[in-house]
Amino acid sequence: MASSSHYHYHNNDEEDAFDSVFDDLYEELEFIPEPKERKKRIYIERNREEGHKKLWNDYFKDTPTYPHNLFRRRFRMNKRLFLRIVHRLSTEVEYFRLTEDALGRSSLTPLQKCTAAIRQLAYGSASDAVDEYVRLAETTAQHCLHNFTAGIIDLFGDQYLRRPTPEDLQRLLLKGEERGFPGMIGSIDCMH
Repeated sequence: MASSSHYHYHNNDEEDAFDSVFDDLYEELEFIPEPKERKKRIYIERNREEGHKKLWNDYFKDTPTYPHNLFRRRFRMNKRLFLRIVHRLSTEVEYFRLTEDALGRSSLTPLQKCTAAIRQLAYGSASDAVDEYVRLAETTAQHCLHNFTAGIIDLFGDQYLRRPTPEDLQRLLLKGEERGFPGMIGSIDCMH
C-alpha cells in the first residue's frame, strides 16, 4: 500500500501560476467599491399602551366616546361581532395573543391588531394610515392584515366563506324584503 507521502511533490511552475492568478484576482477586487452601509431603521416610540387606552375609551368601555352607530359605520360590523372575532383570533391564532417584549412591555393588544386590519379592509387604506390612531408601524399593520385574513379564513371559512344554503337564501330574501329590497340576491350594487 502506498503512503500519501509517495504522491507528494512540488511543482514550482504550478504554484507560480496559481499565485499569479490569485494576485490578479485580488488586485481586481481592490477596485470593487465597498458595499453601501444599510440604513438603520429609525425607532419611533409610538406609546402603544396609550393607543390601546384611547381605542378602548373610544369604542369599548361601558360608556364609549363614540356610539354604536359610529362603531358600525367605522368598523363595517357591529361591536358584538367584532369582539367575537377578536376573542377567537386572540385565543386560537398565535399572532394575536398578548405577549411581552424583551423589556417586559406588553405587545400590541388583539384589539389594536384587529382594528388595524379591519380599518385597512373597511377603508381600503394604506398600511401606514393606521399608525397615528392605532399606534403601529406600516410593516406591523401589513402583518396584522395578513394574519387577520389568514385567521378569518381558518376559523370562519367553513361556516361563512361558502355558497349560501337554501335556508341562508330564504333568510337573506326575508331580511331584504323587510328592508325594502325584495328579491335582492346576487346583486352587489342593489341595482338589478
